[in-house]
Amino acid sequence: MRVFVTGATGFVGSAVVRELLDAGHQVTGLARSDASAASLEAAGAGVHRGDLDDPDGLGRAAAAADGVVHTAFHHDFADFEAAVAKERRAIAAIGDALAGSGRPFVMTSGTGGVAPGRVATEDSVPDPDSFAAVRYAAEKDALALAARDVRVSAVRLPSSVHGEGDRGFVHWLIGAARDKGVSAYPGDGANRWAAVHRLDAARLYRLALESAPAGAVLHGVVEEGVPVRDIAEVIGRKLELPVTSLPPEDAVGHFGFVGGVFAMDIPASSARTRKELDWHPTRQGLIADLEEGHYFGA
Repeated sequence: MRVFVTGATGFVGSAVVRELLDAGHQVTGLARSDASAASLEAAGAGVHRGDLDDPDGLGRAAAAADGVVHTAFHHDFADFEAAVAKERRAIAAIGDALAGSGRPFVMTSGTGGVAPGRVATEDSVPDPDSFAAVRYAAEKDALALAARDVRVSAVRLPSSVHGEGDRGFVHWLIGAARDKGVSAYPGDGANRWAAVHRLDAARLYRLALESAPAGAVLHGVVEEGVPVRDIAEVIGRKLELPVTSLPPEDAVGHFGFVGGVFAMDIPASSARTRKELDWHPTRQGLIADLEEGHYFGA
């Protein structure tokens, strides 16, 4: 299958590209820069130059492919609504190119905030007045393409997609600990984060591309809920810093934007996803990954 991948040189997208190539698919990746293009070529993939600000170009690349995997997202948390609006335009362009073809389109969404305080399932949707509903709008746009004969599916990723090279939320927590001289956690630290290793997530994307039914919501989750105190304790031990609690209402002030997420109880299940797509994760969990030490290099 000829597959167009957005976000192809990102932390998740690069693993998806490798997974697809190893499975015998032909891949063309979206590249914004010469360095990204060179990285894709070195991996054995083709290159489509452009970015999410070029919906016409995205549409052309999608039209030339047998399927699309969309992992790109502009992580501008200072103007999150604008970032989501950009993603929605990209999804619309890709959807228009694939409409009426029955070809697969796998988009990326998230489990965080979908069902705070309880275990989110593939059927969970966020409260329409919640912050999570802003990002969920893009998922809704994509899933609506099933009615236009696109075999669309949404892979929801948890708060921690971990592995070597991670520059996401856990990386920011480590940076905050270094800056503040303490590894903190909100409240009693019993609130939970779901997690997945990026290589397990990459396999799920491939399975979704190959066989997920139209309209499927899939949870790329291996660990349903890692207590955030456990995360803070490993960080403190690795950095030789004290570990302490702070009031949940102080989390954003201490950690920045990630503090709001760190204070949430956002576990998630993937039971249905594993059964329906025969997905069998094999990689280590988040705490074991942190224990390896690669997160704490210079």
